[in-house]
Amino acid sequence: MREWNTSLPNLMEPWFWTQPADEIDSVIARYHAEAPLDWFEEPYFSEWVAPSPGYWCVTRHEDIATVSRNTEVFSSARGITLGDNPPEFTEFFSSMIAMDDPRHARLRRIVAKGFTPKMLEQLDGGIREGAREIVNSICEQGSCEFVWDVAAALPLRIVCDLMGIPGSEYKFVFDRTNIILGISDPDFQPPDGDLATALLQAGADLAELMKEVAAAKQGGDGTDLTSMIVNAELEDDRLSEADLASFFVLLVVAGNETTRNSTAWGLKFLTDNPDQRAIWADDFEGVAPTAVEEIVRVASPVSYMRRSVTRDIECGGRQMREGDKVAMFYIAANRDPAVFDEPFKFDVLRDPNPQYGFGGPGPHFCLGAHLARRQITTMYRELFTRLPDIVAVGEPDLLQASFIHGVKRLDAEFTPAAPMAA
Repeated sequence: MREWNTSLPNLMEPWFWTQPADEIDSVIARYHAEAPLDWFEEPYFSEWVAPSPGYWCVTRHEDIATVSRNTEVFSSARGITLGDNPPEFTEFFSSMIAMDDPRHARLRRIVAKGFTPKMLEQLDGGIREGAREIVNSICEQGSCEFVWDVAAALPLRIVCDLMGIPGSEYKFVFDRTNIILGISDPDFQPPDGDLATALLQAGADLAELMKEVAAAKQGGDGTDLTSMIVNAELEDDRLSEADLASFFVLLVVAGNETTRNSTAWGLKFLTDNPDQRAIWADDFEGVAPTAVEEIVRVASPVSYMRRSVTRDIECGGRQMREGDKVAMFYIAANRDPAVFDEPFKFDVLRDPNPQYGFGGPGPHFCLGAHLARRQITTMYRELFTRLPDIVAVGEPDLLQASFIHGVKRLDAEFTPAAPMAA
């Protein structure tokens, strides 16, 4: 029987990620020095998640590339989070991110229509307008709760616009995504403690909304992604109702929460590193590409993804067995000293920056990476221009979760300014 590593804190424990950043970084440094790939105990999640003997914790940049690219041996089809969910979760949480080729490739090809350069250009106007309206809504106050008022508002709007979801449903969508990704945090758990029912209900609510929107788009001439899919001329270019619903759940969760958390972490990093903020402010457009990439690297909004071993194999000098669970901790790989000089330093000019904030290389690399970069850039352009002295105040209230490196609340202050006309 394999022995668990008990000398290091377990990165899969939700409480671990609520600690101060320097404490987390010191543990990650120990992982790289002492156990870059090792066998750990799987924490208890809930009575509805079947336990397993353990999991491989992969922290090395090179090893994550190997696992990400070798999809025949390291499968996504058994789940992307560590716990094995019960079968009833499949209806809402079996999107293409939890599939292998060829089914994954087909679904990705269909939904990729929403992320072409032409489609992103169509969204640009909405992104700029959204950023302007968000700053207008807070600029006279002199302070705000940055996560809800700013960071969450833009990606939520853009993802809904992409799918043709009306603005009246924004809060409905936001509340359900919080439940799905924050279920390990007491703030998002139901009073009765029934986590499985809460998750299923949140997934069902989002799926039902998507089905209603898809039905309304049928036969129309809309240019949103839902209209393009339901009205495709070729059968092979359409998604089933269930696949479309599960893709929407994936998109609002991945597209909303990850961009939201990168934006929120960005203000904290810029506040804590005024020298880096000054470099970016001095040449916003010139520095924006590397600054945004660095925000995503340090934020690492998705902490890890799971794969399952389909046959015995050696990886990173360790012998893995068929059926083993493998957790690729992107947040640790993004601090790998073998790849990044001064990995714990926030450097807006870092180049090259082969960060895994959008996932590792291979067929599951984040489809919306370019859209996320555009949103973060546009939001900070608006902030730097109109609220140039905005700063985070105090420490962020962190999400108690191992899957999402999230910020629940971050207060901000700035010199009040006048709203901008449309």
